[in-house]
Amino acid sequence: MTRSSAEPPGAGVTGPPASPEDDAEVVAQSLEHPEIFAGLYDRHAPDIHHYAARRLGKGAADDITAETFLIAFRSRRRYDRTHRNARPWLYGIAANLIGKHRRSEERGLRALARTGQDPVAASWSDRVDDRIAAQAPLAGALASLSPGDRHVLLLVAWADLGYQEVSEALGIPLGTVRSRLNRRADHDEPSPGQGRRRRRQGREALRRHP
Repeated sequence: MTRSSAEPPGAGVTGPPASPEDDAEVVAQSLEHPEIFAGLYDRHAPDIHHYAARRLGKGAADDITAETFLIAFRSRRRYDRTHRNARPWLYGIAANLIGKHRRSEERGLRALARTGQDPVAASWSDRVDDRIAAQAPLAGALASLSPGDRHVLLLVAWADLGYQEVSEALGIPLGTVRSRLNRRADHDEPSPGQGRRRRRQGREALRRHP
């Protein structure tokens, strides 16, 4: 993935050293030295891009990744620096941008579930046929979720965020994260044990089949 022209100012420019592990320190130093913010891009942009591509395809992912970091750069003064890792913040911005493409995402998922073919999925991997075959059984279920439930599920399964991180990313209570993950399975399952087992199997299936 190459950097977009919409990258934050200073991307690719070497500045004063910042902590290699501490995102909050990078953000703090970037207030005085904007070029340092490029370190946050280098660290997290590949994962944000990969997540957006799994949701919407590579073409849209390029724009979403660039806009995510541009928004982050412009709003960095408001970043809560008690959060040392910026991943939830960045994924939250990306999720809001992805949400603007909700109808396109749902159309793609329904087409994939119905026909096993989706032009959006063709950009996910060079091994398109294998990926489409694996994804099709899940697509209908994902399309049927509300946007909020889909964000929570895929941030856990595809972005590998913890429940607390999803809460921070979406700005919702931790209990809401748990209830959104459990709601459908609890509604469909005759027993709590079967519900927990099916939820675990569903999350494992999502992780295996990007």
